[in-house]
Amino acid sequence: MGTDRRPLAELVSARVGGLADRVRGRAVEMKTPGQIEAMRAAGLVVAAALAAVTEAARPGTSTADLDGIAEAVIRDAGAAPSFLGYQGFPASLCTSVNEQVVHGIPAASQVLGDGDLVSIDCGAILEGWHGDAAVTVLVGTPRPEDEALSAACRAAMYAGIERLVPGGRLGDVSHAVESEARRCAAADGREYGIVADYGGHGIGTSMHMDPFVPNLGRAGSGLRLRPGMVLAIEPMLTAGTDETDELDDGWTVVTADGSRAVHWEHTAAVTDDGPRILTAPAD
Repeated sequence: MGTDRRPLAELVSARVGGLADRVRGRAVEMKTPGQIEAMRAAGLVVAAALAAVTEAARPGTSTADLDGIAEAVIRDAGAAPSFLGYQGFPASLCTSVNEQVVHGIPAASQVLGDGDLVSIDCGAILEGWHGDAAVTVLVGTPRPEDEALSAACRAAMYAGIERLVPGGRLGDVSHAVESEARRCAAADGREYGIVADYGGHGIGTSMHMDPFVPNLGRAGSGLRLRPGMVLAIEPMLTAGTDETDELDDGWTVVTADGSRAVHWEHTAAVTDDGPRILTAPAD
């Protein structure tokens, strides 16, 4: 679940195992190797839920159906949905269709049609640790331009994850996301909007923690990365403007020009051996 640039009530200064780093006066939660393993277990629950809803996302399926499938997978694993009840959010998934960028609310009345795009964001809590990831699914017969947009966003996410190395800077991650998105846009002969108002975040004993991870940035700037930091990297791209509006439901974010949007996310840890994706499928 993307966080915006405004302070959130859940941006806390937690300290785990006596370790913390500082960013703008706030503590960044550090994890031990054992705690990263615990987060991997939560991440596997998220991966399983996303695999199930990806399979189910077909023409004629409602986003409420997807939400029910995800909640069942999460609870069957002995976990709880991170999103359900979070600041009043009414569902276990965020399902954002077509021009919706992020935080879409599942509904029985929202039935997927052939050619739709749906970005599905999922979080789970297992034994006190959070996992958070998102995928974009092309429903039915995909449009080539949607395939290109989604592939660009996914590539930008992985480019950011690759920069999660000890000694690097947070700005390296943001710059890599931005640079890959722009490289893909140029290769595709298109203009992609990089949504700046929402981005990634620290994650661990809470879903949204410091630091905020922008999807645009300057290499060599920002927080120094250290083993034990865990971040959710989540670019959001549009086929048009980077400007967004929030609907009257207080959650759903849409593109200001009605263009289509995509969203990809993984939770990943900084380790001595390089980046480790904690929400990747078991295989």
